[in-house]
Amino acid sequence: MKVANISIIKGIIKRRFLLNFRLDPKVVEDILPAPFVPKTYNGYAIAGICLIRLENMHPKMMPINCGFSSENAAHRFAVQWQDEHGNLLSGVYIPRRDTNSLLNRLAGGRIFSGIQNKAYFDVKGNNNAYQFEMKSQDEKVFINFKGSISAEFPATSCFESLEQSSSFFEGGSLGYSKTDSQNTYDGIVLDAFDWKVKNFHIDECYSNYFMNEDQFPKGSVEFDHALIMEDIDHEWHRAQELCCKNE
Repeated sequence: MKVANISIIKGIIKRRFLLNFRLDPKVVEDILPAPFVPKTYNGYAIAGICLIRLENMHPKMMPINCGFSSENAAHRFAVQWQDEHGNLLSGVYIPRRDTNSLLNRLAGGRIFSGIQNKAYFDVKGNNNAYQFEMKSQDEKVFINFKGSISAEFPATSCFESLEQSSSFFEGGSLGYSKTDSQNTYDGIVLDAFDWKVKNFHIDECYSNYFMNEDQFPKGSVEFDHALIMEDIDHEWHRAQELCCKNE
C-alpha cells in the first residue's frame, strides 16, 4: 500500500503527555547526530517522551468524516542547529517513534515524519488521574507511569514555573526524525491553535530508554516534571528534509 505525500494534516490532540528529563549536556552531545547540539535550560540538556492521542485526523482539504485516531510515542531531545545561512534554529530531534496505528506506520515519511514502529498502548483515565503503559512490538521500548493533574508545579524542576516550561516546549514545534538514511531527517511542524499545558504530578514513572545506563551513565539523567495537554485543535505541517554531509 502506498500513501501519497500530504503536506497538512489537521485534527484534535485529545490527550498529550510530555514526560521531561534533565540530562548532562556532555552525555547528550555524544548521542546526538550532526548537526544537532543540545538546547539547554539552567545548565541542563532537556529530553523526554511525547505520548499523544490524536483524533479526527484528516488531510486539511478532506472532510472530517474521513478522520482516524491513534496513540503515539516520540522520544525526543531539545536541540539547536545552524541552517545553510548560519542562522541558529531550535526544535526537537526524534530518534524513535512508536504508534498503534497501521496507517501511521505505512505513512511514515509521508504523512507523519520518520520511521513509525508498532507498539501497544494501555491507557486508563479516571477524572484527572491516569495510568499509562506502552510496549513496542520489538521490545526495545517500555514506558509506564501513573499520576494526576495538579495545580502545583514541582519545586525540584530545573524550570522555575509552569509558564517557563510551557514557553520552552512551545518553542520546540519543529521536529526532525530519524529515517532509514543516516544523514537525512524528516521534518514536521506542530501548529497548536491554542497552546495550553497543565502540570501533571507523577506518582510513578519508568522509561527503559532513559534508564539505560549503557547510553546514560548513572547520575547523568533525572526525571524533571510532566505536562499534559487536552482537546487542542491543531495541524501538522510537513517541513523540508534536513540533509547533512558526513564530517
